[in-house]
Amino acid sequence: MLSLKEFNHLFEQLYLDLTGEKCESISPLAESGSMRKYFRIKGTTGTFIGTYNPNLNENQAFFAFAKSFDEMNLPVPKVLIRSVDDFSYLQSDLGNVSLFTLIQENLSEGTFSPQLKSLFKQIISHLIQFQIVAYSHLDFSKAYPAPKFSSKAIMDDLEYFRYYFLKLHPQIIYDDELLYNDFQRFTKFVSQAPSNYFMYRDFQSRNIMIYENEPYFIDFQGGRKGPLQYDLVSFIYQVKAQIPDSIREELLSYYLLELNKQFPYQQVEFMKYYNSFIYLRLFQVLGAYGFRGLIQKKAHFIDSIPYALTTLGDFYEKNNFDGNYPELANIIHQLGGLRALYKSNIATNAKSLTVQINSFSYLKKGIPTDFSGNGGGFVFDCRALPNPGREDRYKMQTGLDKDVIDFLESMIEVHHFFEHIKAISEQSITNYSQRGFKSLIINFGCTGGQHRSVFFAEKTFRWVKAHFPKIAVTIHHNELQ
Repeated sequence: MLSLKEFNHLFEQLYLDLTGEKCESISPLAESGSMRKYFRIKGTTGTFIGTYNPNLNENQAFFAFAKSFDEMNLPVPKVLIRSVDDFSYLQSDLGNVSLFTLIQENLSEGTFSPQLKSLFKQIISHLIQFQIVAYSHLDFSKAYPAPKFSSKAIMDDLEYFRYYFLKLHPQIIYDDELLYNDFQRFTKFVSQAPSNYFMYRDFQSRNIMIYENEPYFIDFQGGRKGPLQYDLVSFIYQVKAQIPDSIREELLSYYLLELNKQFPYQQVEFMKYYNSFIYLRLFQVLGAYGFRGLIQKKAHFIDSIPYALTTLGDFYEKNNFDGNYPELANIIHQLGGLRALYKSNIATNAKSLTVQINSFSYLKKGIPTDFSGNGGGFVFDCRALPNPGREDRYKMQTGLDKDVIDFLESMIEVHHFFEHIKAISEQSITNYSQRGFKSLIINFGCTGGQHRSVFFAEKTFRWVKAHFPKIAVTIHHNELQ
């Protein structure tokens, strides 16, 4: 990747070539989930967005689609100038306000305003134009990474979910062979949906800019031939947008009315596959959140995980698989238990620190994954202390039971151990609070995750609440679900 100095030189030259003038400033913009780098380049002639992407094929797909959309007067950014190697280019600056920004403003007010609903319908009308009207004008030989959303792409999305979400959560127990069989049946059904349309692939509110009170559409370089349902689902089931179910139903009805204008009597065929595409999209985004968040440590992807889990769980309660995919159903039931592990991340926008306390077993699920994106924290190994689990009278009890608590409280080494815990934890809690940190994780492990670790997690939880009343604190026992 280029250095900041090299980026500056690159975009200074592109601006000069485009306008005949030197630019006044070059400012990096927030990173996305891809390798693309964005900059805002300002000068007396105007302001443009500079984009650098080392993926040449992806760039060429973007250039080809942008040209076709522009010729059809669809609202997309114009590509104004490209570098000789096509790795970098200047495009229209559509400002800083995305549809997602407006959604967040509405959520902060606890409403989904009539104005926002009207804007959603306007965008859906544009979506129909992209999907159906633009389709016959596009050169899909330029599409990247594939010209069509095939059965292989469907299976890839499902495997993405398996490898980058399920396998990162060892507490989810499933049979690989049974799951693969479900994936095959699911793929066979979904791939039967009519697919001779333009599929945007990532049609969601962060990719829709609001400029001069009109929507503009960006980041369509992943487009290809595909089914209608996927983009609508991506739009109204974007998990962090938290669109109420009643609004989703109204938007679906509006889409079907608009679709009927282009293709009468298509509603039944559309709805035959609709719910399956909701599941497919939610599986895909969980895979993306696992990869971009838990592996690449990008915080806003981690923050989205609890919303995705909640949306998936709520949808399954109303639209279950009816026994068609038993192992997937088993997994979805278990995913509900992950919500508690992530719930502290919903509070990361709060001003105060959140301390998350966990107990776990070294022999079973192991040290809990840090879902905050912050890293660090503590893991206290309780196995050097007397183990109540070795005595028959305590084997069926846990660190929540009075008999186990009394047993451990009677040991002097337990009190010495806890004094060390308090001293170390207090230093970090105080320092993190002063520095505006959002998360601190304190883990307690023992052999079975049942007695000592639970005891110390509970004891620490009460101590933190008593000594730091302004601090948010959560507790989770991995082996007591």
